[in-house]
Amino acid sequence: QLQLVESGGGLVQPGGSLRLSCAASGFTLENYAIGWFRQAPGKEREGVSSISSRTGTTNYADSAKGRFTISRDNAKNTVYLQLNSVKPEDTAAYYCAARMFPVPARVPLGPTWYNYWGQGTQVTVSS
Repeated sequence: QLQLVESGGGLVQPGGSLRLSCAASGFTLENYAIGWFRQAPGKEREGVSSISSRTGTTNYADSAKGRFTISRDNAKNTVYLQLNSVKPEDTAAYYCAARMFPVPARVPLGPTWYNYWGQGTQVTVSS
């Protein structure tokens, strides 16, 4: 059974950092493109960042550029999202998602492209 489990969320002060993890079970994560998404109450789910399966090419939403970093550790079957310089507007439930094929050079940030989803982890930015 393919499963994605997010962790690492919590309460962080503005300007602080947090590292989210997306661990896979039942499949080899390195064969999948991975995206990170977030959804705040009353808002649509939005793409934050993605990483391709073969080349490791990354893609970031404008809101994440320069502050967030996506990476993967194939040995641990895990993808990370490092959040730096967080802002109150980063408060949301964060989700990871995966898709195996096709293999685009630039992995989309649209949520409908992905097949498998985790349950999410809450990030709250507040002083």
